[in-house]
Amino acid sequence: MVPRCFIIRHGETEWSLNGRHTGNTDLALTANGEKRVKATGKALVGNDRLIAPRKLVHVYVSPRARAQRTLELLEIGCRERLPWNEERKSEDEEPIRTEAKVEITEAVREWDYGDYEGLTSKQIREMRRENGEEPWDIWRDGCPGGESPEDVVRRLDALIADIRKKFHGPCFDSEGDQGDVLIVAHGHILRAFAMRWTGKPLTETALILEAGGVGTLSYEHHNIEEPAIILGGGFVVEN
Repeated sequence: MVPRCFIIRHGETEWSLNGRHTGNTDLALTANGEKRVKATGKALVGNDRLIAPRKLVHVYVSPRARAQRTLELLEIGCRERLPWNEERKSEDEEPIRTEAKVEITEAVREWDYGDYEGLTSKQIREMRRENGEEPWDIWRDGCPGGESPEDVVRRLDALIADIRKKFHGPCFDSEGDQGDVLIVAHGHILRAFAMRWTGKPLTETALILEAGGVGTLSYEHHNIEEPAIILGGGFVVEN
């Protein structure tokens, strides 16, 4: 099989709704955010749908509660309990659909916005103008008191290398149908992840991932050396 990597941004929060940059601040999903993520799970998660739980081998999730709650609402049906819960739901509540292990990792936490935490882009632009600084471009400038683009590239490149070595590389020499990876995280870091997946510099980023949005990454020509972004995801049709 040609393995895929699904990237899912957490559902709507009050700050994402208002355009405030949310890095380390931990916020709950809004009621509408929870509703929309549940709908996404019903539409896209299932063994006859885009994200087939039986094909998943690993799930990475951010340490932030908003990402972890999003994964819960997708109901992929992990055999093991989720790391932040004391026990697993009963099979009556959530049938087991995947053997994938869920790993909480700092590698997919949101960009550390430093001094810009909680500010909107408009506020940041105004503040920089008052200070006589250039217009802000996070992909070029990073965040004072937070992370630079180089910091982000280092942690994402290490994660991508790990995914390809542990999970995707073996798939190209296997006749099995398990090898998909799922990442539940945040807007800026997942947009950066998609760019680094294809080896592009962050300054070329022209991607958008809305709250609760889903993206699919994979490879062309059955070749791990040709990573690609899938613009249209195929659905599984069982024989």
